[in-house]
Amino acid sequence: MAVAAEKVVLTGCLAPIDKGGLEKLIESGKANPKVIKTLKCKTVAEGKFRHLNFIRNLPPYIVDEPPALLGDDTAPNPSEASLAALGSCLAVGLHANAVHRGWIVRKLELELEGDLNISAVWGTGDVSEKPVGFTDVRVKVDMECDGVAPEEIDALITHVKKWSPVANTFTRPVGLEVSR
Repeated sequence: MAVAAEKVVLTGCLAPIDKGGLEKLIESGKANPKVIKTLKCKTVAEGKFRHLNFIRNLPPYIVDEPPALLGDDTAPNPSEASLAALGSCLAVGLHANAVHRGWIVRKLELELEGDLNISAVWGTGDVSEKPVGFTDVRVKVDMECDGVAPEEIDALITHVKKWSPVANTFTRPVGLEVSR
C-alpha cells in the first residue's frame, strides 16, 4: 500500500496550508499566465445604508455605515471593507510566499489605516473639486518567522505588495463601468 505524501505544511501559530495545493496553484498560474477569472457579487439594499452582498454560495457579507454616517453600525462601511480586503489580500500573499519558501510563520498581523475626505457625502454634499476616496493608505506588517532575518521579511513584503491583486487595484487605474 502506498503511503500518502505529506500535504500539510505547518506554519507556526497559523493554521496549516496545503503545500501540495499551493504548488498546484503555482504551476497552474505558470501554465496559463494570461487567464482571467471573473468574480461576482450581488449587492442588495436592505434598508437605510445596510447592504447584503452575496458572493458565491456564502452567507451574505454585510456592509453598513456607522451612526455618524446615518447607518446602524452593524458591519464595516464600504471604505473599511476595502481596507479589510487589502489587509487580507496582503496577508494571504505573505503567508503563501512564506510557506512556498519553507518559512515557519509565528506571527502575521497587519494594521491598516486610510485617509479620505467624506465631505462630498456621496455626491450630495460639498462637491467642490477634491480627491474622492482614499488619498493615503498605510499598512504596518508585524511578521515573525523562525530563523528569517528582518531584511528577508522586508523583501517579502515588497514582493507581495507588487503581486497583490487588491494592492494593485488600489495603486493603478482600473476600468469601471456602472450602467443600468
